[in-house]
Amino acid sequence: MNPRIAVWVQRGVIIAVVVVALALYAFAPTVRDAVNSVLAMFATGDFSAASEFMAQYGACAAAVSFLLMVFQSIAAPLPAFLITIANANLFGWWQGAILSWTSSMVGAALCFWIAKALGREAVEKLTSKAGLQRIDEFFERHGSQSVLIARLLPFVSFDWVSYFCGLTSMSFGSFMVATGIGQLPATIVYSYVGGMLTGGAQMLMYGLLILFALAVLIVIVRQVYAERVKRREADAEGGRTS
Repeated sequence: MNPRIAVWVQRGVIIAVVVVALALYAFAPTVRDAVNSVLAMFATGDFSAASEFMAQYGACAAAVSFLLMVFQSIAAPLPAFLITIANANLFGWWQGAILSWTSSMVGAALCFWIAKALGREAVEKLTSKAGLQRIDEFFERHGSQSVLIARLLPFVSFDWVSYFCGLTSMSFGSFMVATGIGQLPATIVYSYVGGMLTGGAQMLMYGLLILFALAVLIVIVRQVYAERVKRREADAEGGRTS
């Protein structure tokens, strides 16, 4: 198929899916109430509420979790780490980790291809113009390691990075490898901690997550500083030889 025709087909499919989703939300009270209840639940920041919500679907709980993770990756302001912790709490830490990692990979892939098909203007509406500009600056600062570093940092938007990569010349394979490796440590930590938690330990969990984020940030800052020192030394040596 002609590449230009393929792009327009992809755009048509995406637009059709969006129109159907909006129509269901607008005209199907059951769908609207379900979506609103999900948003309200995650707004509380209570992982036990998320676990209870998914548990009510019984044998379909894993499928519901999968869809929630993909949904939040594409457009919803849901905290992904809450879904990860709820998965661990509900299914066990390693089973929850596999479910969270797999579903977030699917979400990242969809974000990448949506950006590739629709272009920057549409992506800015799905995320924010200021957010994409910050990701621009982040990628300029960290170069080829940007995706891997971004996936290790909990405070860098998972969705914005995925959308931004779809706007670049980065290959899909390189993006998925960096995403898979980069998000694995955080997924394991969140899942392992989440699998041990009961309601009263929620503050401990948040404290551990903050410590983890700080530890990752320190390692990255040291790496960036070391690279700058090496670059300065190389420039200085080049100046002396010339």
